Amino acid sequence: MALTARELAEFIGAKLLGNGSVVVSGMASPESAGPQDLIYLDSMRYQDRAQDSAAKCVLAPLGLSLKDKTILEVENPKLAFAKVSVRLLPNYLPAPGVHPSAIVASSARINPNVCIGPYVVIEDEVEIGEDSIVEAFCFLGRRSAIGQQCRLHPRVTLYPGAKLAARVEVHSGAVIGSDGFGYVFGDGRHWKFPQVGSVEIGDDVEVGSNTTIDRGSLGVTRIAADVKIDNLVQVAHNVTIGKHSLVAAQTGVSGSTSLGEGVILAGQVGLADHCTIEDRAIVGAQAGVPTGKTIRQGQTVWGTPARPIEKYKKQYAAFARLPELIARVEKIEKEKP
Repeated sequence: MALTARELAEFIGAKLLGNGSVVVSGMASPESAGPQDLIYLDSMRYQDRAQDSAAKCVLAPLGLSLKDKTILEVENPKLAFAKVSVRLLPNYLPAPGVHPSAIVASSARINPNVCIGPYVVIEDEVEIGEDSIVEAFCFLGRRSAIGQQCRLHPRVTLYPGAKLAARVEVHSGAVIGSDGFGYVFGDGRHWKFPQVGSVEIGDDVEVGSNTTIDRGSLGVTRIAADVKIDNLVQVAHNVTIGKHSLVAAQTGVSGSTSLGEGVILAGQVGLADHCTIEDRAIVGAQAGVPTGKTIRQGQTVWGTPARPIEKYKKQYAAFARLPELIARVEKIEKEKP
């Protein structure tokens, strides 16, 4: 889609500086942009990158001056850039309809304005809301449900009873509602604990490729609204994740752990079972949180076992000096009479 700089300014509430008739039809980095691409600058340190770019239109912070550029002045250029993408880069939406190769149970309740792709399997009593898209080779188990404007990319699996609210996007290979890892040892063997609960995913959630979200054992695994989960994440049974939280790639969240609102789990974080991560806490990359531990509201932790980041930095600095300290101790020992 092509828009003028003036139209973009009106859309995001930006202050327009320069030629408002400049046409913008794409988005790019400063180095790869063409004349009709929009770029953004969120730090004065990168002013030269924007000035040297072929792009004619720049989203920039307040008070920035660029020669021969049209500037859309906003407080948060990166956020504005993301919002503009909705207009300039609309998602491809296939036409509604059911592909002839799809297998759809007669008891399924599917809104007429839905796209069902090739080789999709939809079992009994499945519900699919208006304007949703189910792409090739997806499987929707009996009594699962997805709300309006959802998108399941190819090869997504919803186990029976999984529930997705509105505008949920699930990327390829994700599995939602599989059995949790629960066993009880006795009589010389492992007995599987019942995994008969459900999964409920709220509005505007995004689930990355090859991520797995287990059903509750007896209760519900619950992902609240606006949670964003990266690729290759494991969410175990009976976990709850509060709204606006972010979970980065290769993170593992063990059973019955609770995340509050606005929590951030960086890459490769490991949370043991029955942990509590309170609102707006941040767990740094590769950190490990032991069983039952609570990370307090707003706290940032790092390391294994996870500890407050300032404490971790001091301990890490001391650890880095160990070879030097050992050499000094050995020298002292040798010098003893």
